[in-house]
Amino acid sequence: MQDLRISGIAAGGAGVGRDAGGRAVFVHRTAPGELVRARLIDEKPRWARAGLERVLESSPDRRDAPCRFYARCGGCTLEHLSYEAQLSAKAVIVVDALARIGGIAIDPPAVVASPAELRYRNRVSFSLVRLRDGSVRAGFHELERPDRVIDIDETCLMPEPAVAAAWGELRQVWGRGAARLPSGTRLRLTLRATAAGRTSLLVQGGYSAGRPDELLVRVASLDSIWHQPQPADSPVLLAGASAVSESWHGAELSLGGAMFLQVNRGAASLLDEHVMHLAGDVSGRTVVDAYCGVGLHARRLARLGARVRGIELDAQAVQEAQRGAPAAVFTAARVEDALPAALPADLVVLNPPRAGVSAEVVAALLAEPPSRIIYISCDPATLARDLKRLAPTFRVRSIRCFDLFPQTAHIESVVELTCATT
Repeated sequence: MQDLRISGIAAGGAGVGRDAGGRAVFVHRTAPGELVRARLIDEKPRWARAGLERVLESSPDRRDAPCRFYARCGGCTLEHLSYEAQLSAKAVIVVDALARIGGIAIDPPAVVASPAELRYRNRVSFSLVRLRDGSVRAGFHELERPDRVIDIDETCLMPEPAVAAAWGELRQVWGRGAARLPSGTRLRLTLRATAAGRTSLLVQGGYSAGRPDELLVRVASLDSIWHQPQPADSPVLLAGASAVSESWHGAELSLGGAMFLQVNRGAASLLDEHVMHLAGDVSGRTVVDAYCGVGLHARRLARLGARVRGIELDAQAVQEAQRGAPAAVFTAARVEDALPAALPADLVVLNPPRAGVSAEVVAALLAEPPSRIIYISCDPATLARDLKRLAPTFRVRSIRCFDLFPQTAHIESVVELTCATT
């Protein structure tokens, strides 16, 4: 056992203390300022993980977690903190990442709160494990034991009501051993709900199709079931409609397969409005929308008179983007392959996945720099790395963060960069 004073929250959501030798010790379910007693779980020369045994001095920011699964579930990491404290902790996570990885010193950025602290996720991925006795366990991975899945039902506080209801019904009707789902020891089940409350299911992993038609009949809101056996495979429609209609902040979308939308529609609307504010007057300007998905930014920029070139790897998403913005030009390709041909540009919007942008993308931007870049990031660490790579030519003009993932340590950042040579 060790007694530790917690100094902050790390990027993974654990509190950070220092042992007698100065080694960082990460302890989940702790708050900055607290004195805690912890049991070591995993030790390395420069850091260690420990489990919380007792809070000796409690923080005023501590609260009782609202979710009944929180004690064991690894899906959320900050429910034990007041929402205001969560936002403050996330600002510090961004500051620390930019300083430590990017060599960039900033004041804590503003963090725009989510309109909903709970019941905000329109898309949730659950893990399902088939056990030897023929039963199944389906939910989220256990805190500190990610090899284990704990059973989570529809009373989880993260999904939107339509997703929660569909999850509860699905659990009741998938049959003994979840036989109506595709076979396989482990599956990943992603439920997505539209603003109208209709749902779709994407099953990843497994091989044979199961009996999906029966699920469509038994789950009232379910409109389609897709299957993606391997990560590199394109999703295949097993049953139901090939696309569902979604209304997304004024854009009418037709979604199928694994098309990406942000999980928090309320907070995403605030983020998108900020992006458009930063874009400003784009009439007659050339704008590249990289990692554009279904083209939500491209549609608005094109309506404002910009010459828009969108780049997205998902060919199905590109078709939807082109349908919604016929005046724009979209390319279905990797951004690193297509970006050089799309430059020069006045503005480049980057919205990469968690891995950030590749070295090839950075090289293209440095070789033919746009006047401005708007970088939308979901990972402070890769953001810091990429800003450091871009630093020879670009300067950070502004940073604002948006809490798209309440109760977790994840944070979305929007950074405006200006070219130092123009």
